[in-house]
Amino acid sequence: MGKNFVFISPTFPKTYYHFPQAWKALGGTSLCIGEDSYESLSRELKEASDEYYQVRSLEDYDEVYRAVAWFAHKHGKIDWLESNNEYWLEQDARLRTDFNITSGDKSEDVMRFKRKSNMKAYYERAGVPTARYHLTTTLEEGKKFVKEVGYPVIVKPDDGVGANATWKIKNDEELEEFYNKNIQEQYIMEEFVPGYIVSFDGIAGQNNEIIFKTSHTFPDPIMDIVNNAEDCFYWSERKIPEDLDKMGTAVIKSFGIKGRFFHTEYFRLSEDKEGLGKKGDLVGLEVNMRPPGGFTPDMMNYANNIDVYAIYAQMAMNNSKTYWTERPYHAVYVGRRDSFKYKNSPAAIYAKYGENICMHERMPSILGTAMGDDAFVTRFKTKKEVDEFLRFILEKAE
Repeated sequence: MGKNFVFISPTFPKTYYHFPQAWKALGGTSLCIGEDSYESLSRELKEASDEYYQVRSLEDYDEVYRAVAWFAHKHGKIDWLESNNEYWLEQDARLRTDFNITSGDKSEDVMRFKRKSNMKAYYERAGVPTARYHLTTTLEEGKKFVKEVGYPVIVKPDDGVGANATWKIKNDEELEEFYNKNIQEQYIMEEFVPGYIVSFDGIAGQNNEIIFKTSHTFPDPIMDIVNNAEDCFYWSERKIPEDLDKMGTAVIKSFGIKGRFFHTEYFRLSEDKEGLGKKGDLVGLEVNMRPPGGFTPDMMNYANNIDVYAIYAQMAMNNSKTYWTERPYHAVYVGRRDSFKYKNSPAAIYAKYGENICMHERMPSILGTAMGDDAFVTRFKTKKEVDEFLRFILEKAE
């Protein structure tokens, strides 16, 4: 008898139909819950779902609970429940707790990697330095913290997703402006760390072992891309830097991550930073225990000639420990803005790089602010080719 997999919000991002599809391909039962009508689902998702339950709102816990209860009544015990979406991690955990689903994090576990302030202790345990921080309360306390670390400081929701509602505060005036915003949720304030972001990403098996790993480089901070509406681009590395591999592995062990994707972020210092390290050293930023955003899981597939959705399903259903180490390509993501005029049209891009293009998609507006509007995923064997492609696709018209 196949195992029952409940997958929540299978239409976002659009490629997430691959999760129920991979489960079904292994002989499991794929049960999906979402807000979209059945008629509006893609053909791929309809074929991937053994049953689809539409709710008015995924925000309504009682409604989602009833959907899971219906599946359990009809199909028997639920073996695995997941959304692989940052926004629903707490709700996923609550559903696992309420239905005694033994795989995955329960409610009491999930906050260790949901709150940015909670992450610090696990980084410390792994021997990873992190920026000094302060949970915001009053302007006076904020000024005390700034006196300790200096400007600029970064403020963001302690329990937030991505770079939404994140600001860099550069002076007393901007600090006062922040405290006058009447923000209801808890914010975290951190010292500014000069550098660019690198990630250590992959899949952890059911016993906290890493069964797939890769690394991405983000030359521009997502915070700046969001706040300044800049182009978004990043790429995967064919070889994970040794210090990042060691540090990333220690962090996954420290958090005790089991049976899920992970996306962990680090600053590579662009200059010496007192208390954190020398230029070129790594500093822990934050962890997200789900796949990296947008089409990054698909980039993993193109870069490595693999199927991460199938690797995940095999791990979840059979506790498979297949290790993947080959990385034949750099995968590159570029999100161009509708608001910019570019020198080279999509037709020119296809004419020159057609054989390298793996995906070309419009980004949904909810992702567009961070990831651009018109998205290309390409792959190349060398970093030199990556750099040439980025110059070509991002060059602006005169």
